[in-house]
Amino acid sequence: MRKSYSRYTLIRYIIDAPLVGISYILSHRVDGGFGLWGRETPPYLLLLLSLVVWYLSASVSKLYRDRRSNKYSEEIVFIAYTLILYSILFSSVLFFFQQKVSYNRSFLAINVGLLFCFLVLTKYVIRKYLHTAIYQGRLYDNLLIVGATPAAYEFYETINKYYYYGYKCIGFIDDQKKAMNGCMYYGRVQQLSDVLKQERVDEVIVALPNGHTDQIQDCIEVCDFHQVKVRILPDIHQYSSSAVQVNNIGQLSVISIRELPLDKWENKLLKQVFDFLFALSFFLLIGWWLLPLIAVAIKLSSRGPVFFKQERWGLNNQQITCYKFRTMVEESTDTDAHGNYLQARKDDPRITRIGAFLRKSNLDELPQFWNVLIGNMSVVGPRPHPTPLNIEAMHTVDNYMQRHLVKPGITGWAQVNGCRGETREPGSMQRRVNFDLYYIHRWTFWLDCQIILQTVINIFRGDQNAY
Repeated sequence: MRKSYSRYTLIRYIIDAPLVGISYILSHRVDGGFGLWGRETPPYLLLLLSLVVWYLSASVSKLYRDRRSNKYSEEIVFIAYTLILYSILFSSVLFFFQQKVSYNRSFLAINVGLLFCFLVLTKYVIRKYLHTAIYQGRLYDNLLIVGATPAAYEFYETINKYYYYGYKCIGFIDDQKKAMNGCMYYGRVQQLSDVLKQERVDEVIVALPNGHTDQIQDCIEVCDFHQVKVRILPDIHQYSSSAVQVNNIGQLSVISIRELPLDKWENKLLKQVFDFLFALSFFLLIGWWLLPLIAVAIKLSSRGPVFFKQERWGLNNQQITCYKFRTMVEESTDTDAHGNYLQARKDDPRITRIGAFLRKSNLDELPQFWNVLIGNMSVVGPRPHPTPLNIEAMHTVDNYMQRHLVKPGITGWAQVNGCRGETREPGSMQRRVNFDLYYIHRWTFWLDCQIILQTVINIFRGDQNAY
């Protein structure tokens, strides 16, 4: 029998309570002789306070927001963010009780470490269970789309492609009967109330054109009457070439165009400092021994230089020299007899045996940490393309040049979403650029952390599109 996804959302809230309690008790045992069990302050009081602090931190970090359509790496990042808030607040609580409670400083570190491990493992198991239930058809939310706009069609195709989002579109309504790839037509917009009475609908997606304000408001009122969740899918395709941000002036909503997060000096400074410290840490902790090992392997496997230098475009279309480990034979060329750029393809004869491994594991990109250190690249950003590919794509791909509004990166949002490898198929480069523009327009520090984490996961898991 089909069950609504909303019935399982409480699990994500409730299961954290015993995890916080178990980590609290275990950290006391591991710490040895910890004085939270003193005479003056009952242990259950601080345990209760730790639970309050946890859920308060989770509320601030929005840990329990519905993330079914997001990668697991994002959930790990938000767990880490929540634990930072939890550490700050709970240490304040312990400081307040310092006259009545004796404790070792290592307690909080052990508590946070255990809680992180428990949360990461538990939420992974829950996520896999939910995906299995969704795949078997036992768990999903019924959706009804109002309006047959291009945005609605794109939304419909997306939830059909990614089943694990947990949505099933039962049909759509619109003032005109249109074809929507097999989606059932339920009638005109005025019949929304009748459809909600006849069908089991968990959520309504209103995708009407922006100018139909009266109809949109009527749909919201109908959904409120029937106590059905409603979401607005704005038709902002006309602004797709710019950053779109909705702000409020008084009680009025205003759409701001071309206001990028990295235009703000504080965000730019944060990213620059993080890039420098991350690259420096890489060389001090990993690079000093890993880079020589890879260099020796390249030298032993084929003749030619260890490093490969290529001209690429960076911030504001400035030319930069991008460094990589050489993965192809020395005599390979970048262009064919007609001057067209030759992208690496599957089973490319130019790629060496060690080069195939380096490409598959992303290790060939490690020398670009030097680019980050000297300031012409970032750890995370749109991947820089070779100059011939830039010149070709700038005339055929919409909004392509906007990729250069920020520094290029060693890894990016497009790469962790599978947009790697050859871009010969129609639309493949456009899809990559769309991911890059999403990153540029919606940059946050935590999004960078998520991309880095997902990249590390992909290194161990391998990427089928990397060759």
